[in-house]
Amino acid sequence: MSTATGVDPFAHPALFYRGEEQYTAGTVPFLLEGLAAGEALAVAVPGPHLDLIRGGLGTGATGVEFLDMTEVGRNPGRIIPGVLRAFADAHPGRRVRIIGEPIWAGRSAEEYPACVQHEALINAAFEGREVTILCPYDADGLAPEVLADAHATHPDVIDTGVRRDSDAYDPERVVARYNQPLTYPPGAATLSFDARALPEARDFAVREAGRLGLAADRSQDLTLAVAELTTNSVVHGGGSGTLRIWAEGERVVCEVHDGGRLTDPMAGRRPPTRDQPGGRGLLLVHYITDLVRLHTTEAGTTVRFYLPL
Repeated sequence: MSTATGVDPFAHPALFYRGEEQYTAGTVPFLLEGLAAGEALAVAVPGPHLDLIRGGLGTGATGVEFLDMTEVGRNPGRIIPGVLRAFADAHPGRRVRIIGEPIWAGRSAEEYPACVQHEALINAAFEGREVTILCPYDADGLAPEVLADAHATHPDVIDTGVRRDSDAYDPERVVARYNQPLTYPPGAATLSFDARALPEARDFAVREAGRLGLAADRSQDLTLAVAELTTNSVVHGGGSGTLRIWAEGERVVCEVHDGGRLTDPMAGRRPPTRDQPGGRGLLLVHYITDLVRLHTTEAGTTVRFYLPL
C-alpha cells in the first residue's frame, strides 16, 4: 500500500508455522526486535501459545502485554475495536507491534467467516498507522482453503523464514465473498415489529430464550442486543423488521432482518469517537455476544448473534 507520503507505515504479515519450534522462531525475534526499538508490544494468541512466547522471551516478557485470544477474541468482531485498536490507541506517539492469532484449529464453521472478514478488515482499520500486526497460521493444522484466505487477507506472507509479497492479496474481495446468506430453521420463533412493538420484541426474545434454556445471567445481554438491533431497524432499516430466535447446539441464536442495507464493512468494528452521536449499537452487540454474523444486500440486512445456553 501507499499513502500520500509514500510507503504505508502499517504492516500486516501472515506467519505460516509448522510446530512449536517454527512458532517461537517466527514470533519471539519479532517481539525482541520491537523491544529493542522501544515499541509498544502486545500478544493476543490462544493460551498455550502465550506460554510458548513467554518462555522464549524470558525476562523480556515483562515488557509485553499478553491476552488470551480464546477469551478476548471469542467473538472475532470485537478484536479490532476491543483488542487491536484499544492497544494501539493507548500508545499514541509510539510504533506498535502486535501478534494476533484469531484463527486456530478449534474455530467452528459458524465462526470462520467472521474470522476471515476480521483479518481482511484489519487492513482498512490501520491503514496509514505506525502499527505492525503479525498473524500466525498453523500450516499443518488448518485447512488449505484457510491458508489460501490468509494469502488474500495479508499483503505479505512469511513461510519457513522467508517473507514474500502475496500475489493473491485482495481483502475487499474476501469481505464480499464471506457476505454469505444466513438460513434459519423452519421452527424458529418469529415476530414482526415496528416502532410501536419494540418493547414487545424485547419481551418476546427474553421469553423465547428462557424457554430454550438461556442462563439468567445472559438474559440482560440478550435484551440489550435485541434492543439495539431492533431500534436500528426502525431508525435505519425502513421502520420495521423481523426478529427470529432458536436454539442451535449449545447456543441460543437470535437474528434481526430489515429492509436496510449496511454499506460500511467496518460498522460495529470501529471504536466511536467522543463526539459521535450514534453508531454504537452494532459495536455493543459485538462486545456482549459470543459471535455476530451479518449478511447485507440491496434487498435487506440480517444481523445474527449467538449466546451460550
